[in-house]
Amino acid sequence: MDSTNIIAKLKGRIPSILGHDQLRKSAVLLPLVEVEGETHILFEVRSMKMRSQPGDICFPGGRIDKTDADPRHCAIRETTEELGISEASIDDVIPLDYIVNDLSRIIYPFVGRITKVEQIMPNPSEVGEVFTVPLSFFLENEPKCYKVNLQVSPETDFPYHLIVGGEDYNWRVRQIDELFYEYDGKVIWGLTAKILTHFIQLVKAEQKLS
Repeated sequence: MDSTNIIAKLKGRIPSILGHDQLRKSAVLLPLVEVEGETHILFEVRSMKMRSQPGDICFPGGRIDKTDADPRHCAIRETTEELGISEASIDDVIPLDYIVNDLSRIIYPFVGRITKVEQIMPNPSEVGEVFTVPLSFFLENEPKCYKVNLQVSPETDFPYHLIVGGEDYNWRVRQIDELFYEYDGKVIWGLTAKILTHFIQLVKAEQKLS
């Protein structure tokens, strides 16, 4: 096959993320609720029965499966399953920026409104408790930021002889920012804090424009 044929076959191709098919894909919903006339954000505390990250604070969400038409459908489905509410109780679901992280995952976050808070009945196998925080708290308080160093540690059979520098190769040490919010004894951090911070930045940007 010559270069002309190769280019002809690739014309019009829509690019994606390299290795997209091998990435684990999840979707979450950042739920807005009204509490005594004020907008709050609802959070879950993961059940201590969960194998992964028990006791951590998160948004409703989970893995995208074959029954989900798209990430939005997954975020809504997982929210109904975890909070025990109907799909009709969730309005105005809007996509936020998605995250591709170093653990081979893509997380698709959405923001939406839960209109019937009184109907929430958390699934005890997944949710230990739910709580809300006023949106105003996050608008008025910046998260604390801490650096985490990611070290490179090749396996024992790594072929050093195939790279320039061998065992003395100068690996780049990366840093990531971990964000923390503390409210009423609760600690919100990790991907949840990153999604939350992104959302708050969008809200603040709209406030400046209005």
